[in-house]
Amino acid sequence: MVKNKPCHILVIRFSALGDVAMTVPVLTAFQNRFPDTRITFLTRPFYKPIFNGLENVHVEGADLKGKHRGIAGMGRLYSHLAKMEIDAVADLHNVLRTKILKKYFLLSKIPFVQIDKGRKEKRALTRPLNKKFGPLKSTFERYADVFRQLGFDIDLEESRPQTRLPLSFENKPDLKRSTAKWIGIAPFAAFRSKMYPLQEMEEVIAGLNNTNKYKLLLFGAGDEEVTVLKGFAEKYANAVNMAGVYTFQEELAVISNLDLMVSMDSGNGHLAAMFDVPAVTIWGVTHPYAGFAPFGHDQSYSVLPDRNLFPLLPTSVYGNKFPKGYDKAIGTITPAQILDKIESVLTI
Repeated sequence: MVKNKPCHILVIRFSALGDVAMTVPVLTAFQNRFPDTRITFLTRPFYKPIFNGLENVHVEGADLKGKHRGIAGMGRLYSHLAKMEIDAVADLHNVLRTKILKKYFLLSKIPFVQIDKGRKEKRALTRPLNKKFGPLKSTFERYADVFRQLGFDIDLEESRPQTRLPLSFENKPDLKRSTAKWIGIAPFAAFRSKMYPLQEMEEVIAGLNNTNKYKLLLFGAGDEEVTVLKGFAEKYANAVNMAGVYTFQEELAVISNLDLMVSMDSGNGHLAAMFDVPAVTIWGVTHPYAGFAPFGHDQSYSVLPDRNLFPLLPTSVYGNKFPKGYDKAIGTITPAQILDKIESVLTI
């Protein structure tokens, strides 16, 4: 294994947005101790702006729907990577694609360490019978363990937040700075079971809007989400729709300048945490105990459903599995609870 010397590490994490963003605190802790080690980060090209603030990190885009698709595509990808004189590989994804790449790298006798996702412990946390309900190792520590196995002893206490980004497009009237605090709101998630009902979320937006103390920046993606957020922005004077209007790089700049982010168990909370912006997260059938809470955030930043009414929670790590009716669990959270949590976090 590589041990404590300048070299070139390939780090792999293809998706999803939140999981990719969670690598940033780990990479900054790595760079603190090993500033001369080059890192090439292999991921989807769309995610490249996430790493703009990291020194000595080059992002290599993988065309997983085109030339790098399938087994033959992984072969082409390896042939490209092999020209980069990589000394070791940190696989933070551990999926079929990276298993194929592993075979190629090991043939070249290049160390290749894959993340232990803790599947056994996570099954125990989410199973309906004999559930082991308690906090598991965080994903950040699981990422860090990969580097440690490669001989790089990193300490996440040495991680540092990314610098807030300049608002070069601040001349737009809807982003003009004032005394109002900026609150980001990202009301969507990959699965409905971990998405707060939009009717209740509108009550949260209305409650914040009516104080006239906040500017509300609304985040989402895709035509359906854009339509919903445009409706909120048209209805509430202090709300601004970001979706479909700004590039991902511009959205990151806005997120970095927020006073607080409100999100589901989703990527926007992790993007905010990259910049040391506090994130109030709202959880459904998933739970912070699985290790996916934003970096530096303990459970006091989370708003959780009523486990007395839904005792099998959490039922899933990702939100895609739940017993009948459990997709309604997130609805046991009241708008008042979320508003109270926002106020309490803003005063910390």
